[in-house]
Amino acid sequence: MKITAITLDRLRLELDPPLAAAWDPEPRRHFDATIVRVHTDDGITGIGSGDTMAGFEAVEHLFLGEDPLDIFRHVRAIETANFHGGRYWPLEAALWDVIGQVAGLPVATLFGNSARSLPAYASSAELKPPAERVETALRAREAGFRAMKIRIDRDRVNEGVATVAAVRDALGPDFAIMVDLNQSWRMAGDTAPASDLAKTRKLVRRLAELDVFWVEEPLPYNDIDGFTTLRAENPGVRIAAGEMHHSVPELLRYLEEDVLDVYQMDVVLAVGMHRARTLAELAQLKHRAFTPHSWTNGIGVLANLHVSAGVGGGPFFEFPWDPPGWTPERRDFMLAEPLMINTDGELEVPRRPGLGVQLDEKAVQRWRI
Repeated sequence: MKITAITLDRLRLELDPPLAAAWDPEPRRHFDATIVRVHTDDGITGIGSGDTMAGFEAVEHLFLGEDPLDIFRHVRAIETANFHGGRYWPLEAALWDVIGQVAGLPVATLFGNSARSLPAYASSAELKPPAERVETALRAREAGFRAMKIRIDRDRVNEGVATVAAVRDALGPDFAIMVDLNQSWRMAGDTAPASDLAKTRKLVRRLAELDVFWVEEPLPYNDIDGFTTLRAENPGVRIAAGEMHHSVPELLRYLEEDVLDVYQMDVVLAVGMHRARTLAELAQLKHRAFTPHSWTNGIGVLANLHVSAGVGGGPFFEFPWDPPGWTPERRDFMLAEPLMINTDGELEVPRRPGLGVQLDEKAVQRWRI
């Protein structure tokens, strides 16, 4: 089997009203998605998505004519290309989709088949005042979610803590609450400094009193000593990070120095599916958790789901959901049907071979740039 072509569909969905994502200084007025298709001479086509694939045309020749089943060769080739500025992990997802179809199995089965579904948590996007966030949390519980992640702005800490407290009071002790401080990385052009360690230590202590399940991205990635301090001072709160950490050696250092409780590498943005699996298994061998970031589109959600379900990640899986600003219909506008949790609040692994992606080709045509 040979790769005969790799095609990219670049899509743009206009957002009206815009999405005021907590981690982005600018409201998002459109949502872009790049769909990668790996075509083979056997007629099998693999689909991936996630990062933008900007500049891929310059390295496309490294993969044409190669056997799509030689996945480790392709992972290493993608890493060499990424070193020079790209982030081409959606290609790996498309290759795994091919491999799953050849094998006649879901990719999660090839990755270990540890779970057929994972409990999902509603991952919010926007900063909302206490009463409004309580309303969305109640809607989340009605939809089947057992947990929600709430964002806190470093410049509006008191409002953020009040929001978490309001949700805790309204939904009780059995509803898990995660908190994301969005401090570990920045959007392009966002030069605002992260909160210093002293301020973050105080905030995490306040959140511990509210029984949050984890505090995510509390510090910049390079502040390893700070992460270690937070864990030591707050033994009842898990510290989570790593969603956009691109360096496998640095993530290995995190594991060796036991920096985190929860590792969150996104398989289509950060380190790829194969490397994420390895790091996840190492984390689990150290009795630490793996639950990947999945804030792209439905195809990226599926790629992360297959890896997480394959290795037995958890205890929750991230499901981007924050209506009305962010809905499955917006997130998955290129799919035949948006991904949804089941009545038990779990996201099921598709049983179709590969990743189980089903595109809406009319939507692809309509939103193609």
